[in-house]
Amino acid sequence: MSQSSPASRAGAAAAQRTGSRMPAAATLAVASATCSLIVLDTNVVAVSLPSIARSFHASFADIEWVVSAYMTAFAACLLPAGGLADRFGRKRMLGAGLALFFLASLGCGVAPSAGWLIAARAVKGGGAALLLTAALAVIANRFPDGRERARAWAIWGMCMGIATAVAPLVGGAITQWIGWRWVFLLNLPVCMLLAAGARVAIDESRDPHAKRVDAAGSLLFGAALACAIAALIGAPSHGWLSAATLGRLALAAALFAAFIGAERWQARPMIDLALFRQPRFVGAVLAMFGYAACAQVMMTFLPLYLQNAFGMSAIDAGLGMLPFAFAMIAGPSLGAALAARVSSGGVLAGGLALIGAGNLATAALTAGGDYRLVAIGMFVTGCGAGIMNGDTQKAIMACVPSNRTGMASGISTTTRFSAIVTAVGVLGAVLAASTQARLDRLLSAAPGLRAFADAPFMSSLLAGDLARALERVPPSAAGALAKAAPVAFASGFADALTVSGVLALVVAVVACKLLAQPMRDGA
Repeated sequence: MSQSSPASRAGAAAAQRTGSRMPAAATLAVASATCSLIVLDTNVVAVSLPSIARSFHASFADIEWVVSAYMTAFAACLLPAGGLADRFGRKRMLGAGLALFFLASLGCGVAPSAGWLIAARAVKGGGAALLLTAALAVIANRFPDGRERARAWAIWGMCMGIATAVAPLVGGAITQWIGWRWVFLLNLPVCMLLAAGARVAIDESRDPHAKRVDAAGSLLFGAALACAIAALIGAPSHGWLSAATLGRLALAAALFAAFIGAERWQARPMIDLALFRQPRFVGAVLAMFGYAACAQVMMTFLPLYLQNAFGMSAIDAGLGMLPFAFAMIAGPSLGAALAARVSSGGVLAGGLALIGAGNLATAALTAGGDYRLVAIGMFVTGCGAGIMNGDTQKAIMACVPSNRTGMASGISTTTRFSAIVTAVGVLGAVLAASTQARLDRLLSAAPGLRAFADAPFMSSLLAGDLARALERVPPSAAGALAKAAPVAFASGFADALTVSGVLALVVAVVACKLLAQPMRDGA
């Protein structure tokens, strides 16, 4: 594939500018704040999910879709959004992204039903993709090389870490004190402030050599991912071998095959499949997938667990996430120390091993019902996630020549969000099946009670709305079910963590072996 190098593209983009009107620090502040808004919005909603479920009497599948619709649209739109920013201008696309994000946030905040909220979240994911790609391109364009560029990315990374750390606490505080709708509505003034800042602090830039966006590839990839997630989310209710589940999986496979075929014939594809002939590139992408699927996904499941199993309020669940969040902030320092002693593959394998060990430890400690013990496992997982957060991106970029770094970055970010949304579907299915099985065992001595633990009861329980689940139960049975349900949920969560932990360890071994192989010429 023929692409210009980042240096030449930066020079060409510089030629497109009319002159810098504001200090570089102002540009960096607006772009970093934009990315921080995306990180906050991605993670803040998890603490609000039980409140959303109670408000709409939503099922567990609805709650999964609130997360998955956003992630699926985000993943599907990232690569074409980058192309749009290059072709039509980064500042223009940043403005368009803010407008779309503003409208979608308003739609989420006033949503009258779960279906409306899910649709608005999907639109919001598309807006977030426009925002992220444009903001990153703005930073790269304003700081083209040297120490200033390194300092700019370090400041950007610090902003991302802070946003990740405070997101659960912010979400919990907003949800408990003024209501879950304000998690979305508070984005409105932030978007207006960012739009005003972007207007004066960011200069327009574009790639004069940008080609037409690969719309067909984008649509095929997004449709394939959506079908696969629909199959995973619907499987617990429809059955894994049902026509609906198998049909969706078959359609997803067909669409993904069509996507690969389309990319092979594109003159300028979204993804250059030749990159996957490099074992080291595959290993780095696999490490990114493992990190996102086994660690980042916990930002969704841990708040749900803390509220369901421990009966925490939304703000207490946000506080309960702090061991994980603070460990993610400390992790990069540990990763830097490891990088001075071991190879890139060793650093990534070590991070994945910590994620696996932390998830397995948390799974083992859930039975005790002691949050302090669970927090230890969360901290270990967070340390591994912190190591992986920056090093996975570096490992992917190190595997490609300079004229392919833009595409490699897009593959990296798309892999991250595809992994999260896939893990939500898979681990959600494990959580549902295991919780049902454990509840059946707990109620085995009272067959009459098992009849009340039906599909509607389980759906409300898994969504975090135990009160709604118990409304369908006679008072004589409600007490026993109220005691058994949180225990069953904790057991289901432990099984989901076990699957995640084992997967992280397997990926650690495979990725380490792939990353140890030399680069191949001509790939």
